[in-house]
Amino acid sequence: MSAKKKSIQITLISFLFYGLLVATHEGEYWPFSIYPMFSKAGNPWTRALVRDVSNSTPENLWNTTTIDELNGNPVSMKSIGVDQIDYSNFVSKTKDWDTKRIKALRNMLGEEYLTTKDWMIYKVHGKLIGEDSVVVETVPILLFKSDTTLFNPNFSSEYFFSE
Repeated sequence: MSAKKKSIQITLISFLFYGLLVATHEGEYWPFSIYPMFSKAGNPWTRALVRDVSNSTPENLWNTTTIDELNGNPVSMKSIGVDQIDYSNFVSKTKDWDTKRIKALRNMLGEEYLTTKDWMIYKVHGKLIGEDSVVVETVPILLFKSDTTLFNPNFSSEYFFSE
């Protein structure tokens, strides 16, 4: 076998091997990795946050608002020992807020903090408008009180429970 034929064969086998690796790893094989910061730029996003609303007035508590007009004080996930990414994924991806999911979230955040404080759970939605502007809105979804959990009364049950 000539050197030229052998090099072509090695190249084809390499491309085949590389193609199989890329195909079986959903494109997550360097150097063609799908990094969200690049591949999802400009797409709408959803995250979650917690605010201590113990001293807030109830009339504006359930209003969807901007990030700058939120009620209460921020709760740092780091200070309560919760990973921000895990919390955000839990809240933003839950489609059915049944008793089990609510209990799991309360447990994640720490029931000991909820005995003396009221915490509002928000979904934060952001999206690009126009060429260079971003709009961010915060949607209160759950209010954790010491003895109960309240759903946002502005939404129908379909928002919280999948059928």
